[in-house]
Amino acid sequence: MSILADVNKEYSKDAKLKKDDIESLRMWAEKQPHLPNISELQYILFLQSCYYSNEQAKQAIENYFTLRSVCKDIFCNGKSNDRGIQMALDVGLISFLPKPAPNGNKIVFMRLLDTNTDKYIFLDQTRLFDMVVTLVMHLNGTNEGINMIMDMDGATLGHFLKFNPSVAKKYLFYLQEALPIRLKEIHLITVPSWIDKLMTLLKPLLKKELLDMIHIHSNLDSFHKVLPKEYLPKDYGGNGSEAVTTLAEQMRSLVENNSEFFQYQQQQVTDESKRIEKSKDYSEILGLEGTFKKLDVD
Repeated sequence: MSILADVNKEYSKDAKLKKDDIESLRMWAEKQPHLPNISELQYILFLQSCYYSNEQAKQAIENYFTLRSVCKDIFCNGKSNDRGIQMALDVGLISFLPKPAPNGNKIVFMRLLDTNTDKYIFLDQTRLFDMVVTLVMHLNGTNEGINMIMDMDGATLGHFLKFNPSVAKKYLFYLQEALPIRLKEIHLITVPSWIDKLMTLLKPLLKKELLDMIHIHSNLDSFHKVLPKEYLPKDYGGNGSEAVTTLAEQMRSLVENNSEFFQYQQQQVTDESKRIEKSKDYSEILGLEGTFKKLDVD
């Protein structure tokens, strides 16, 4: 298993991170018997991602561990050797590029590796995304922000028709209200003709702040004004990263070599029998009634 981020280095690299604030957060969590054991590194990730607000960090912690308990289809099958995860590794690339963006943000790069729609399972790609992001944030510690780049080259109407609204609603709520990262920008490139239909599905699920982060580029010239090609994989003209095939091999090794981490994550769930205060109604929040209308995809 890879070595997780050093908490002492986290304090030294960020003067705004105070041990007293982390201790205050820990004392609060220990009074919530339904919560699992939480590491000091995790407290740091939550507090830093919430811009040092203890109250926001408390809510993020509550959402994070409860959703990982409630949404079993997404979070209870995170095993490296799981058949669905192995297929997802074959189908899609989800990789943190070694070179940060000019603004210092980390870059998560995604694209299809295999365009066969029969192999594309939206749930499994969502599961893999969460596994990769969760692992990397524990390995690398805090950062000022994350930029997501999704190259949609090869994505067809067949892929769109496999979009799962239920999974999307649950994970997007988790992404916005629980996952301890600072998501700053989302760039979609090589977009298909049906991108507007996809955005119609996503808009009801996104807070304005996240919706405003999404930038759709009709051509690479407009995208390169935001991120010069030298920051991208070699296939895209980059000189600071590996080729896509190499990145895919590295991602597979990272996931497969950290099975112990993912097994531990499976244990970090809430024990609802010990909850003192009534939980918010996540079933109502994550319900689908009235949210999605039938779309014409002809």
